Amino acid sequence: DVQLVESGGGSVQEGGSSTLSCSGSGFPFSTFCMGWFRQAPGKEREGVATIGSDRSTMYADSVKGRFTTSRDNAKKTLYLQMNTLEPEDTAMYYCAAYVAKCGLTSPYGAANYRGQGTQVTVS
Repeated sequence: DVQLVESGGGSVQEGGSSTLSCSGSGFPFSTFCMGWFRQAPGKEREGVATIGSDRSTMYADSVKGRFTTSRDNAKKTLYLQMNTLEPEDTAMYYCAAYVAKCGLTSPYGAANYRGQGTQVTVS
């Protein structure tokens, strides 16, 4: 079975750091474009960061310089290192996998596979 499982969320103090992980299984992880999305209460889901199969990355302006995404294809794991966290970063964070190229505006619903999400709360 195909699975994407996020982990690493929790409560973080403002200005702190946290790392999210997304473990994939059941599909050729290394060939997929991977994305991080987030959705805060009362707001639309937004693209946060993407990393292609060639490891090229894209970041939303709101997180550029603070967040870094990376992937370990041997471990089939996607990471999101979040630094200098702000209360505005509070959201449910999701990872998604696309068989084709992806970008920040790629519809979350168009992803081939999606995780269940992990909550990040900054206060």
